[in-house]
Amino acid sequence: MSDTILATDFEYIANLVRVEAAISIDKGKEYLVQTRLEPLAKSLDLENISALVCKLKVGAIGDLKRKVVESLTTHETSFFRDIEPFEVMRKHILPDLIKAQQSQRQLSIWCGAASSGQEPYSLCMLLRENFPELAGWQLRFYATDISQPILERCRRGVYSQLEVNRGLPVRFLAKYFEKAGQDWQIKPEIRSMVEFSELNLLQPFNRFSGVDLVLLRNVLIYFDLETKRQILGRIRGVMKPTACLFLGTAETTMNVDEAFERVAYEKTSCYRRKLQ
Repeated sequence: MSDTILATDFEYIANLVRVEAAISIDKGKEYLVQTRLEPLAKSLDLENISALVCKLKVGAIGDLKRKVVESLTTHETSFFRDIEPFEVMRKHILPDLIKAQQSQRQLSIWCGAASSGQEPYSLCMLLRENFPELAGWQLRFYATDISQPILERCRRGVYSQLEVNRGLPVRFLAKYFEKAGQDWQIKPEIRSMVEFSELNLLQPFNRFSGVDLVLLRNVLIYFDLETKRQILGRIRGVMKPTACLFLGTAETTMNVDEAFERVAYEKTSCYRRKLQ
């Protein structure tokens, strides 16, 4: 099943993923598509990717489309990835938000690309470690992703030894995880802090209105300019005036959505809505 993907099949898949998830797969990434879709074709007892494309064209099966999109969605992440944003949240952002919300005693956080769960769980551990006063608050932590299998994995909160070795402090492993065979599972009190749900960023997400902190890191890089503008516009619509948005190190709102302003910190930055 290692024949080179046909140009017509690559074009069909790239267009499908663009329509379904607004993810841009440019020419030159044929090998990526091939290596991601060959295991899917094999699992369906299909001879090759061409047979997979034929099945898509003939049946237009929603579940099969979803599996193709999920196969081509990147879920690379780690605990406390790019540590600087977490340090800025700990030292600056969260104390400011807690002060601003002191009278309401409510805090709402949204992680818009949960991936396999390390980012939202990292933030949960940071909150537990540094802000015990939140124990009496109404804390709503939403984490969303386009992939149902990935979300199920998030809810289980089970990680391999290699995964917990990437970025997770040893003391956090001892305090917030328990052994699960050869793996490690996050304790229930941390898992229960997060509400995981499916969301395609192309669709409305009004259920997250009044959000104080948004994490959408290393996601916009997969979209074209117009899609980035649409997503950022909708994000602004759910953010409180005092809310902060964190993007990936290679991402920015500059020349995309000028209604945001960049706020620089030591080794990183976040974005806020410009005051009118």
